[in-house]
Amino acid sequence: MGKVDYLFCDKLVDKLKRVMKQPICQKSSVYYVGVDLGTACVVTVVLDENREPVAGIYEYADVVRDGMVVDYIGAVKIVQRMKEKLEKELGIERLLYAAAAIPPGTDSLDGGAVRNVVEAAGYIVTSLKDEPTAANEVLHIQNGAIVDIGGGTTGISIFKDGKVVYVADEPTGGTHFSLVLAGAYRKSFEDAELFKRDPSNHKEILPVLKPVVEKVSMIINKHIEGYQIDNISLVGGTCCLTGIEEIIEKSTGVPTYKPVDPMFVTPLGIACGCGTEQI
Repeated sequence: MGKVDYLFCDKLVDKLKRVMKQPICQKSSVYYVGVDLGTACVVTVVLDENREPVAGIYEYADVVRDGMVVDYIGAVKIVQRMKEKLEKELGIERLLYAAAAIPPGTDSLDGGAVRNVVEAAGYIVTSLKDEPTAANEVLHIQNGAIVDIGGGTTGISIFKDGKVVYVADEPTGGTHFSLVLAGAYRKSFEDAELFKRDPSNHKEILPVLKPVVEKVSMIINKHIEGYQIDNISLVGGTCCLTGIEEIIEKSTGVPTYKPVDPMFVTPLGIACGCGTEQI
């Protein structure tokens, strides 16, 4: 089975992080945008005509909960503000085309809201995939599972021969991690969020969060049962927690890996799936 090769993904993420600090302003015949409306963070990624990152931006926000848009106007304003800032940084009049993503299996519940947010911000929406499937645009998993652990939900997509054969989503994620930390350390939820994001605290908080990670593992086990899974790939901001992959691998018995910076994998995959035809 072997270790998952994240070379392509990690190079793309590394370039994205660089252009977030210093956008590439060379003119492109078309720009492809990916908008990731996360529970804890909204990310917008811009690729050029060669599908290379040229700019990006992210902002922590509370406009989505458990994978559902709960502050429509607030979400539109954030995406619109990001769009205007990126256009200014790139020195272009308008970013036109964008793709978005939703938690697996929620298209009938909230897919329309996500699309409406992105359109209201001024984009033409060309793609709306589930988040783990979007992530595979840069991971290139053939036979395995991609688990996207976001702020509110854990999304699972199972791939066979590079094609999706099963998707699922359940409401456990980084928000629950923060609630546990808030209780354990007697912090406010907001302070617990900040405490969790600091990598220097990860060694200390991992034992405290282990029961929640094991609950995520149980969710994964339930959904991969009966499928031939060579490996599990972790993406999403919550997976930035150092050591989370070791707990999940021990609990599932499946080799579990994550890219260098799992927070930006799904946004990049969303952007890679962007086209020029409105859906």
